[in-house]
Amino acid sequence: MNYLLLIFSTFSLLVSISRAIEVDFCVADRNLPRGPEGYACRNPTTLTTDDFVYTGFRGSRTITNVPGNNVTLAFVDQFPALNGLGISMARLDFGIGGVIPVHSHRTSEVLIVSRGSIIAGFIDTNNTAYYRRLEVGDVMIFPQAMLHFQVNVGATPATAFVSLNGANPAIQFTMNSLFGGNLPANIAQQITLLSNAEVMRMKRAFGTA
Repeated sequence: MNYLLLIFSTFSLLVSISRAIEVDFCVADRNLPRGPEGYACRNPTTLTTDDFVYTGFRGSRTITNVPGNNVTLAFVDQFPALNGLGISMARLDFGIGGVIPVHSHRTSEVLIVSRGSIIAGFIDTNNTAYYRRLEVGDVMIFPQAMLHFQVNVGATPATAFVSLNGANPAIQFTMNSLFGGNLPANIAQQITLLSNAEVMRMKRAFGTA
């Protein structure tokens, strides 16, 4: 029985390896539906070097939102060449006092500061917060699915770049999920222990009340 299990496990591993190296790349064909493993591949004969280059991080950013940030994504929907490669990126720009509110991804994330000074941190499932003031060149890792955040604590705007180990890591902002969606106010009140007045204030802030 153990011998058969070993054979099956070895065969499964070989199958997974063969699938991984069956093609050199799989630039997403976004005209077709996305499946659990990503998009279908575009015909490689139609690709050019431009399909493997992303220029969306160029230039300066205008910051107008309430949190004081501007987030530029390079996920598979913005950069189809990432399809199937298990990696993505984003550029984070902070105004003075700007924040990236508490959020999570289905992946891990690594951050490097390129301008300014920020406090970055995450909170684990024991409710322990790990946070540090980061300067230019500093790097911090946020483990998979952990709630994490960034705050500009310098006297100037700040910029950081992140990389995530998934082509479509998703972003779930905690406050948006509680107050910016279709969750009824009475349930939000019960599960957050906030007063009805505070819940309604938050829902109004997110335009759902």
